[in-house]
Amino acid sequence: MPNPSRMPRYDIRNDGTGPYAIFYCDRCGRENRSTPNLGGTIASNIGQDVAGGFLRNIPIFGGAIANNMERNDPRYTYDLTSQQLNEHWNQVKQYFRECPTCNQIVCISDFDEQSGFCNDDSPRASQVAESRGAQTGAALKGIASAFGLGAAFEQAGKAAQQAMSQTAHCPNPGCGAIANPGTKFCPECGTLMVQPVASTCSKCGTETKGAKFCPNCGTKQEAPAAVAPAACPKCGAPANGAKFCASCGTKIA
Repeated sequence: MPNPSRMPRYDIRNDGTGPYAIFYCDRCGRENRSTPNLGGTIASNIGQDVAGGFLRNIPIFGGAIANNMERNDPRYTYDLTSQQLNEHWNQVKQYFRECPTCNQIVCISDFDEQSGFCNDDSPRASQVAESRGAQTGAALKGIASAFGLGAAFEQAGKAAQQAMSQTAHCPNPGCGAIANPGTKFCPECGTLMVQPVASTCSKCGTETKGAKFCPNCGTKQEAPAAVAPAACPKCGAPANGAKFCASCGTKIA
């Protein structure tokens, strides 16, 4: 990936070992810190300590010169020249990316390397959101298992899936609102709602409500073949069999 064309927002700090810079992601504010020039600070300190002690023994002007040297001690300064700031930026700029759409300088976590855009502007935005959701779910499941709550967590997940199968839900990854079956447009963001698919047992006709086996006769239920949407669920543009909308980039199937 090409280097960003500019620096993001930054602060200059000093913890007693010399000034350094903290650069912030334009989107989430995540920090990346440069490293102070510790070797230069130590060398400067030794020279200033020797010279300062010597100058204080000189009448009239020696003390003033020594005090001025102490004020310029790298251990206490918060200034970086343009060249020094660029050197600190060069230490961390590999951890930043520039989005060609919004021109924000973002950290790697907020950038989709595969598409070359930030996560919000990526044509794979819905996939990125799904992946993050899966990662979060896996992490929560691991925590639940560690505390002996794995079975309860699994039951809660099944209950949530069953509830989703009985309600209309918004496919917009930034929304996800649910509503009563038959609601055509999301009451929160206006996106075309995904309707629940009525499922009945192929053998006895009992409503299965998404179960893998019929609660009445025990027959295994086969999932119906997926039908590709005719239009984008977000903007309504014709899908023409594509997986991503040619108009807005939303994932269609």
